[in-house]
Amino acid sequence: MTGNARILVADDDPHIRKILRFLLEQEGFEVQTAVDGEEAWKAVAGFQPDLVLLDVMMPGMDGFAVLEIIRAGFETARLPVILLTAKGEIQDRVKGLRGGANDYIIKPFQQDELLLRVTNLLETTRREREANPLTGLPGNRAIEREIKRRLDAGVDFGLMYLDIDRFKSFNDYYGYSRGDRAISFLAGVLVGCTQKFGSKQDFVGHVGGDDFVVVTTAASAQDLAQRIIEEFDHGVGDLHEPEDLERGYLTVKGRNGMAMRFPLITLTVALVDRMEGRYHHPAELSDALAELKRYGKSKPFSVVVRERRVSDGKDAGELVVAASTQHEDS
Repeated sequence: MTGNARILVADDDPHIRKILRFLLEQEGFEVQTAVDGEEAWKAVAGFQPDLVLLDVMMPGMDGFAVLEIIRAGFETARLPVILLTAKGEIQDRVKGLRGGANDYIIKPFQQDELLLRVTNLLETTRREREANPLTGLPGNRAIEREIKRRLDAGVDFGLMYLDIDRFKSFNDYYGYSRGDRAISFLAGVLVGCTQKFGSKQDFVGHVGGDDFVVVTTAASAQDLAQRIIEEFDHGVGDLHEPEDLERGYLTVKGRNGMAMRFPLITLTVALVDRMEGRYHHPAELSDALAELKRYGKSKPFSVVVRERRVSDGKDAGELVVAASTQHEDS
């Protein structure tokens, strides 16, 4: 986003406007300038910037008034704003931050610092917009970007698609609040396991609902997947009521009003850990993982379903199932 982002510069000093336009356009940003507050807030609606550099002291409508309008608008309430303040005007900086400014830069500014603050804020904003609101994990755009980046680099890596089995029946039985707890619990398992057993380059994304993605190294993928289902099985009992745990199933009414028994929730992990140049786009990997997931969800216990390719002249495929240790004898 940062290279093609649109930035509005609002400052009554023509020299500063010229410098900022030059610096930002050199970095690949699209820039529009405004000479006063009234022109600035009109440009916010017309130009639709990704970030605003807003001078505090401008004739007529000052920067604080423009900031108030930005934060009051439904579509602009989360627009990132960096205030430009004079050196030593601490009260202006405090007032601006209280009014909703994301950051401030003191004039005269250092070019490197300004560019760093702009790019950092744009990146932070992009991540927040893409994050899942329940778990705070990166969402679909970030997931596809991460997978494509690794595919384009030609590196071997492991990709997991994780899905809670029988989540709908669990949600219907206990309610949405308990369902959200189950999703948050799985997110915690994934983040915790990647931190303890994975590498610093591991990526955890939240597709939506009870579906997640983990990107890791090919070498650690199998062990990490096994650790995940073991951690999930170890803690998932806390999401169920004791009597349901003892009984071993949930009774949920179907659409026809008939009571149906569903086993307690478990976890399916679909894993591709050897790319071997066979995948070139995230959609191709998605299709392979969907097939593995369908196979895994036929099992009544938590399971890792891994695709293994063998080179015997025919490049045959084989499904390899690894259950959680408490079910490996099932």
